[in-house]
Amino acid sequence: MAEPKKKSRSEPNPGAIVVTGTSGFKGSRIIKALEADNRYPSIVAIDARKPPPDTRKTRFYKLDLTETLADVKLAEILKNERCDTLVHCAFPITPPKNPSFAHELISIGTLYVITACAEARVRKVILASTTDVYGAFPTNPNFLQEDVHPPKGDRQSAFLADKIDAEKQGLKFAAKYPDRVVTILRACTILGPTIQSYKTNYLRRPFVTTIMGFDPLVQFIHEDDLIRSFMRTIEKDCPGIYNIVGDGVLPLSRVIKICGKMNLRLPQMGFKTMVQLMWMADISPAPASHVNFLRYLCIADGAKAKKDLGFVPQFSTKEALLSFVGAERLREVRLIEA
Repeated sequence: MAEPKKKSRSEPNPGAIVVTGTSGFKGSRIIKALEADNRYPSIVAIDARKPPPDTRKTRFYKLDLTETLADVKLAEILKNERCDTLVHCAFPITPPKNPSFAHELISIGTLYVITACAEARVRKVILASTTDVYGAFPTNPNFLQEDVHPPKGDRQSAFLADKIDAEKQGLKFAAKYPDRVVTILRACTILGPTIQSYKTNYLRRPFVTTIMGFDPLVQFIHEDDLIRSFMRTIEKDCPGIYNIVGDGVLPLSRVIKICGKMNLRLPQMGFKTMVQLMWMADISPAPASHVNFLRYLCIADGAKAKKDLGFVPQFSTKEALLSFVGAERLREVRLIEA
């Protein structure tokens, strides 16, 4: 009698895949990728708003993670759905105007998610994060590594402090339950045809402001590559933190030139105050706390993701930028929707 075939660690688990934040870019694109993959028959979307109506096999639960007792409600859903893997994407890409709401959603919301996963004995948790948590500092090395350089972005931004706290919630969960799998994906700036963020808004302006005497290197990940990295971690158990970046870097001045925009170089003195006033007036795409990214290096090393996840981006930093620029040109002549 033949022995039953042993299950490979890389084979997808038949349990439900639950995705939070499915009205946002990352969550909605992951749901779309799972919908197209026959290996995942059980998909659950969690959000305060309904996902797009073209989903066929996704079950939707309306839940606001900033509500009191959201952890209790979520734990009940996870138990009923026999959740195997939870992908937590309920994070704003752009810093919200309301810092209290941002804290409730990012930090407290993640605490609720982790508490619910512990209660429902969820086997794998995947957290969406960003390489911005490293922060931009004049002392940064050429390439920031996950297990060598701790995130310091909380020194510059309350928004990034909440992101770092969300990561800590996941790491505490991993330490307390060593039989579970926790993966944190830190993506660099996302570019492509459809992504909308404060960084794409920055590059869309006719006059792109930079600071005199500074021209930091930047890196991008194409939006399709980002979703491939999430699918890779759903398929394969890889605990730990991973930088998700495209190959290569570009000087910010070169990026602005490729976008066909005017580089408006301003003196450093008074720049932060001006940006904060513009942010409050809805003119600047980001608050002053992000100005350091226009001055200093924040480049992450993607070698660990290539080695452990087997994740190789199909688009380089320059190719991701060209994809974004090409889509913008098509929008200008109304060949694709704005």
